[in-house]
Amino acid sequence: MQTLDLKLAARAPKLDDRPLDKRVGLIALATDHTTEVDFQRMVANERIGVYATRIPYANPVTPANLRAMQPSLTSAAALILPDEPLDVVMYSCTSASVVIGDAEVRAAIRAAKPTAAVVTPTAAAASGLRAFGAKRIAVLTPYTIETSKPMADYFLALGFDLARFTCLGLTDDREMARISPEEIVAFAKEATAPDSDALFISCTAVRAAGVAAEIEAAIGKPVVTSNLATAWACLRLCGDETVRPERGRLMTLAYSDR
Repeated sequence: MQTLDLKLAARAPKLDDRPLDKRVGLIALATDHTTEVDFQRMVANERIGVYATRIPYANPVTPANLRAMQPSLTSAAALILPDEPLDVVMYSCTSASVVIGDAEVRAAIRAAKPTAAVVTPTAAAASGLRAFGAKRIAVLTPYTIETSKPMADYFLALGFDLARFTCLGLTDDREMARISPEEIVAFAKEATAPDSDALFISCTAVRAAGVAAEIEAAIGKPVVTSNLATAWACLRLCGDETVRPERGRLMTLAYSDR
């Protein structure tokens, strides 16, 4: 039988302050198929790590079910690298950010991660639309009219005019994630009003970020999607100003959270 000679190294290893320079925390719904994939493709790189957790959520997508996530936001944020600071935390639900409120989401997350910048899809989308100088917008959502109405009110309250607002009538976010990219492009063309300055495609479950540039080429207007807007905000907040026109016009612009 071999005799093992285990030795302790003469010195302890030197440790970097962090494995990666920047940390983006991602709070995704338990049912989300899309956001982690999009963020690994669009945000994660040799400088920026994306660290995800899940928050309890039950379909159907209704204002009541969306609002029910609020009490879990702080504990979900606390689970991301516990006791370590994050540079940014993104809550990945557009419709819930409307129902709960951007400020309330921010407060709940900062209760666990007080130094982090907090990104919501709604606030990021509004910043993206303003970065384009858009005032009159078209909106495409996968939701029912009941769930879409608070979002229409949200953009109106921010001073945007709504040229057209189209709802696809789905109630399950897992089905929203199964809308094919080809269908997203087709519906985006139909949802774009001729007199609109830009198109916003809502829902972090919808795979619209991957075809944003294709839609822009088809409609001749800027396109902002939930995941494109949050990825843009997270990159810029982490100091990544790289211009990526192949991902859409938004990825060529500077970020402001005004």
